Amino acid sequence: MPDSFEVIKNALSGRYSIDSVLGAGGMATVYLAHDIKHVRKVAVKVLRPELAAVLGPERFLQEIKITANLNHPHILPLLDSGTAEEQPTAHLYYVMPLVEGESLREKLNREKQLSVDASLGITKSVASALDYAHRQNVIHRDIKPENILFQDGEAVVADFGIAFALDSAGGDRLTETGLSLGTPAYMSPEQVSGERKIDGRSDIYALACVLYEMLAGDPPFTASNPRALLAKHVTDAAPPITTVRPSVPQSVATAISRALGKAPADRFESVKLFAEALESEAGETEPSLKSIVVLPFENLSPDPENEYFSDGLTDELIADLSKLHSLRVISRNSAMQLKGTDKDTRTIGRELNVQFVLEGTVRRVSDRLRITAQLIDADKDAHLWTEKYDGVLEDVFDMQEQVSRSIVDALKVKLSPTERQRLAERPIGDIAAHECYLRARADILLFTEESLERAIGLLDRGLEIVGDSDTLYAEKSHAYSQYVNIMSKPAETFQGLINEARALASKALEINPNSGAAEMAHGLACHQSCDPRGAIHHLTRAVELNPSEAFATAILGFQLAAGGRDLDRARQLCHHAAQLDPLVAMNKGSMGWVHWFECEFEAAIAGWSDWQREADKQKSKLAQLFFSGFTLR
Repeated sequence: MPDSFEVIKNALSGRYSIDSVLGAGGMATVYLAHDIKHVRKVAVKVLRPELAAVLGPERFLQEIKITANLNHPHILPLLDSGTAEEQPTAHLYYVMPLVEGESLREKLNREKQLSVDASLGITKSVASALDYAHRQNVIHRDIKPENILFQDGEAVVADFGIAFALDSAGGDRLTETGLSLGTPAYMSPEQVSGERKIDGRSDIYALACVLYEMLAGDPPFTASNPRALLAKHVTDAAPPITTVRPSVPQSVATAISRALGKAPADRFESVKLFAEALESEAGETEPSLKSIVVLPFENLSPDPENEYFSDGLTDELIADLSKLHSLRVISRNSAMQLKGTDKDTRTIGRELNVQFVLEGTVRRVSDRLRITAQLIDADKDAHLWTEKYDGVLEDVFDMQEQVSRSIVDALKVKLSPTERQRLAERPIGDIAAHECYLRARADILLFTEESLERAIGLLDRGLEIVGDSDTLYAEKSHAYSQYVNIMSKPAETFQGLINEARALASKALEINPNSGAAEMAHGLACHQSCDPRGAIHHLTRAVELNPSEAFATAILGFQLAAGGRDLDRARQLCHHAAQLDPLVAMNKGSMGWVHWFECEFEAAIAGWSDWQREADKQKSKLAQLFFSGFTLR
């Protein structure tokens, strides 16, 4: 074959050492290569010979110079392009940096759907790249999940301008190859119709298709063959996103619907306006969600030492409900501050801005267990349901799942298949190992060297019982991170402790790549070891997996604010963390860092002063946890 591996290897041997084939598509084959001159790994795309023959090398290389001048943080740059002569064929190629991270396609294949916040964040990054390119009169023409890559946790657009260069160089002759620019699932109606004049509104349509897929799990149109799929873009109206994902705010659904208008004139005038519409609605996501706080379950056991068990059940229910993207769950840190409160449910609902309150009791006598739970409408102070669950200790997992499902049914929360599966998961199936885990978690939260040593011993005992466990490894990683947070050990031991925390988190992720706790533990360890890229990568994933994880949200906000990496996103995250954890003073401190890096020093000092006063009043150690990574600098 003219574009076989050996032919290309020989043709480019003077400049690039071709290592292997990364993939192949309708227009090009992608090779992993080594840039001999600059000593770096790159991705080399070689156009199909028949395509190169129709285009002509001189015109293609002339047009591609326009795209080579694009310079934007969310655009994967073009490093090189050229013609490799290997008789009887001239091979056209272009070179891009090798991105080690996954593509949005790979992410969607693994997760199917993304959270609303994550989807809007990715869309914002892509829109920023498109807005810049459109102002340079460059239209992408092939926006799709395969062309959106993640580099250090940030979305970047690949193949930018390549379709533009092909279209400009090839003109009508491109049809002679039997190829069309664009991908059927994301092609605008005007592309499908073969219109020659395509502007930025075509990219808006494609981006809306990608956003739709991130939220729904599928593009707006699907069909059994490409021809039928293309016809739907021209004739069919896309189903409203809320019919397949009810938790999407209606305002966001309206913006998507407009961006998917059949005529370009029906869409937003620019991709910037589309992004602004979505961004303005991102802050309105919260009120449209149902919201709940799980109050600490009261321990009615004769033995007061069973307090760890009732607190553990509270934590597990919060963790279960936090897996649901259509439910806002107040974080454990704020919930635990209401332990033993005499506030009525109306006051709690008003202070936490939640609609529902769950409260209950736990009574454990030997191996007998009784759990009582009641769900309350906070605004009306009305009980929606009350249930009692009796059984033996070994039944605690089933009882916990029954409580979670009763809440889901009472609130009429629609579960995706993934969420339904996650509710039924048993992170630790053995009751003895589970008790070790609950006791260890209670000890970790005491924040003393002695309690951390006990916790690690308990987690090791649990691992002896069940063998490898992502849950136990993640919690053990957390324990090692806390050694650094409480600063009880010599400073010279910190790096070794952090390395152990990262190794344990990595081990947990090898067992379960979808463990939010492991991603959180890894992100915290990276935060402490001054590894912002690693912290952003793992914390972003932790927040995607557990949207109600306030601590990860706050630290991610800090990391994105640091050095001005993404101040808009950081502000959103810190605001969201405050909604999830309204009683935790740390969140005012995290917003202070956003103000600091925006050079709003008075606002930063005011936020930190409020945080310090509340932290002193609450004797909060969470502030120390948050800023420990910064103090290590």
